[in-house]
Amino acid sequence: MRTFVGRVLAHPLVLATLAVAAVGGLLEATGPAGAARWVVSAFAVVVALVQARGMVDDLRAGNHGIDLLAVTAIVSTVAVGEYWAALVVCLMLTGGEALEDYAAGRAKRELTGLLQNAPRTAHRLGPDGQPTDVPVEDVVVGDRLLVRPFEAVPVDGLLESPDATLDESSLTGESLPVDHARGDALLSGSVNGGEAIELRATAAAADSQYQRIVALVREAQDSKAPFVRLADRVAVPFTIGALALAVGAWLVSGDPSRIAEVLVVATPCPLIIAAPVAFMAGMSRSARAGIIVKSSGTLEQLARARTVAFDKTGTLTHGEPRVTEVHAEGMTPAELLVLAAAVEQYSSHPLADAVVDRARQDGLVVPAAEDVVEVPAHGMRGTVGGRVVVVGSARYVARETGVAPPQADGATGVHVAVDGRPAGHLTLADELRPETRATMAALHRAGVGTVMMLTGDGAQVARRVAAEAGIDDVRAELLPQDKVDAIRTAPRRPVMMVGDGVNDAPVLAAADVGIAMGARGASAASESADVVVTVDDLSRVARAVQIGDRTLRVAWQAIGIGVVLSVGLMLVAAAGALPALAGAWLQEAVDLTTILWALLAVRPSRSERAATARMTTDLARSATAPRRPPAPTRRA
Repeated sequence: MRTFVGRVLAHPLVLATLAVAAVGGLLEATGPAGAARWVVSAFAVVVALVQARGMVDDLRAGNHGIDLLAVTAIVSTVAVGEYWAALVVCLMLTGGEALEDYAAGRAKRELTGLLQNAPRTAHRLGPDGQPTDVPVEDVVVGDRLLVRPFEAVPVDGLLESPDATLDESSLTGESLPVDHARGDALLSGSVNGGEAIELRATAAAADSQYQRIVALVREAQDSKAPFVRLADRVAVPFTIGALALAVGAWLVSGDPSRIAEVLVVATPCPLIIAAPVAFMAGMSRSARAGIIVKSSGTLEQLARARTVAFDKTGTLTHGEPRVTEVHAEGMTPAELLVLAAAVEQYSSHPLADAVVDRARQDGLVVPAAEDVVEVPAHGMRGTVGGRVVVVGSARYVARETGVAPPQADGATGVHVAVDGRPAGHLTLADELRPETRATMAALHRAGVGTVMMLTGDGAQVARRVAAEAGIDDVRAELLPQDKVDAIRTAPRRPVMMVGDGVNDAPVLAAADVGIAMGARGASAASESADVVVTVDDLSRVARAVQIGDRTLRVAWQAIGIGVVLSVGLMLVAAAGALPALAGAWLQEAVDLTTILWALLAVRPSRSERAATARMTTDLARSATAPRRPPAPTRRA
């Protein structure tokens, strides 16, 4: 109730218009003759003067004076004695502003929610374990923090409690709670479950995920799409045409009331309100899906994108090596994996981490090793249960054992020897993301003509990844400048570029639309991009294109509906078949229709839901389909 009263009081002219209508009706019924006309007409003239002043201020600020038709309609209806029609136009003006505020608030509800839910206070734990409330800006890396039940995590940190369940929907769009264990990274903005937890800050507030999103949202709210600016410019010839039709109807008929009758149904509202509402709705919907669009103009570019280029490592692939196959000789694959992991657990090499991770994922117990020696970038040697185990490159294993291990079609990542004899090898690869192929198919269905991959990797590796992903154009062995040149010379435009690393920043900036996979991506890439995907899910790129297309179509539809209805009503009024009072109420209905239609951009269309279902099906198929051998990752 309090919110409703606040909204009403925020628009005093609406209340004043309704009050004048009540007084005028009372005077019409009981007062002296002509009293109602003078009261209503005087109020209408005051409203016209207020609107005219605002129009002049807009012109001085460089904006188009789009209230000219409304001001002229009020003056003309008062002049010909249609004072009730003038009051309806006043209601249209004042109520239209209130309706626009409501529609904009509804359209950007998700964006506003992100700003309102930003953490402002943190509970810092002292040496005695007692919490002290401090502004979130005062939190420094290393602070121990308490997060009470149903509070937002104030900054990025590592969980120190045994477990936690958090709602991450404001960051990722994932509606289900997410379980975490001790040591897991928690993102600021996540909402804690029903039990208090402790975490250790790993970033200051300004560098945390949620604050970065909030900064992007603030930037997005102040933006204006080229489409919207085009709509503003179209409103000017619309106004000139309406005035010309009104004057022409008067001259042909000789009846000056025709001016009022035409002008009360002439409004550029579909152009000046519907388009911005549609774009704000699209940006809000993107935020709900974990896609932060920095400007409404970017939505327009997304809708028209015809080429999409992807970085490979960390974007199309996971960005880290994983054990994909275990080939054992004279023992089971599990035994080989345990022996290799027992030695590799003492190394900090990324391939060693992959071996240990695979053993633990398979539920194997990794024993301790003795007498471990590491030759950096080549391999490890140690004793496990009395057995001498050598793990590393084929050259290192041959040097340590005197026996050259057999090659495996050039796809060997790590060799293992036990007690001086080759025991097998592990194939490691930077695997393709499971959603990659489904994303490429969805982009093609959304109207993207060319999908490119730009990578610094070798041509053989690049071609194998592209074939598995379903990519049309492969560019390999590229330097950062080569990627920029490829984007600038792409024939089909606009061009989107998707990347995640700091070396992607230049090419993201060069593209018509740069999309940063910001969940793990470097801040430089996120800052130079036009769109930041806050969840580690490549399919959100296709979702962004779909949302952009939906937003642009809804904006055009709202404008088309409004303009056709307004022009039709103007022609009827010019013919003398539409009284001014009836026309004013019909124009109110036109305005309401176009704004409500623009709000449809906040929801997916039927075809978009079908496309999402198709992508889900493609993703399920790609997860169960047999994979071709992945490109190898070698230990030097």
